[in-house]
Amino acid sequence: MTSIAFIGLGIMGSPMAVHLANAGHQVAGYNLDPDRAKPLAEAGGRVATSIADAVKGADVVCVMVPDSPDVELVLAGPGGVFQNAQTDTLIIDFSSIRPDVTVELARQARGHGFRILDAPVSGGEAGAQNAALSIMVGGETGDFEVAKPLFDAVGKTVVHVGASGSGQTVKAANQLIVAANIQALSEALVFLEAYDVDTLAALEVLGGGLAGSAVLNQKQANMLSRSFEPGFRIDLHHKDMGIVTAAAREAGVVVPLGVLVAQLVASARANGDGGLDHSALLRGVERLSGKALS
Repeated sequence: MTSIAFIGLGIMGSPMAVHLANAGHQVAGYNLDPDRAKPLAEAGGRVATSIADAVKGADVVCVMVPDSPDVELVLAGPGGVFQNAQTDTLIIDFSSIRPDVTVELARQARGHGFRILDAPVSGGEAGAQNAALSIMVGGETGDFEVAKPLFDAVGKTVVHVGASGSGQTVKAANQLIVAANIQALSEALVFLEAYDVDTLAALEVLGGGLAGSAVLNQKQANMLSRSFEPGFRIDLHHKDMGIVTAAAREAGVVVPLGVLVAQLVASARANGDGGLDHSALLRGVERLSGKALS
């Protein structure tokens, strides 16, 4: 049994914290909106009143917040983890943030006597709820081995991909692939509908061939019903595509499809779809095709 502080109990963090509690660990959760902690409390976890309260006596501190400034504030800000956690605590950042920020925070963490892993996840809300996330982990091998049982409680595919920052780099690549897949699926669906094809049957046969993908399996229902309740918001994918394009430029590599998809995600956000699931990129294709939005 491990004593865990879990900071950030949103769409992804809440079910992950619950899985850790159900695995028998002592979990103290903190979220700016305390109502988000109710599922953890029902699973036997403790609702903390602050970051300092959450990390008190914790062996491991998990973080799952939206963006780089949020992680910086949670870890290095006033009243944050660096000021309040006990020495040698293992910090696991499940957030998806800029690789360069992760590298700098890892340097600071080690300077304060902490161990740290960047462990962004893929799989969306369904993956978090079903403990089926793909987790890409950067950091020291020994720390990864210590954390592996915790990763196994929330994920299905867990891989150590390199030094600090490597997990975030792999996650950026993941977000590029996912966005491109969603955009292609959106265009294919609008194309099929224009010819009055049985779209459900069409997607079934496409899913059984080379065009099949996890994106097609998980997002086709949203698209067919035009129901875009967020599992992963366009706002967050916009942030991630910014990470992709900035990191690519810094590395001196060209990602022309990535840049195009980043602009299409930005367009969806500018048209008021930022709070919708990223499968709502379909609405952008409909706009460009002159179709009325459902």
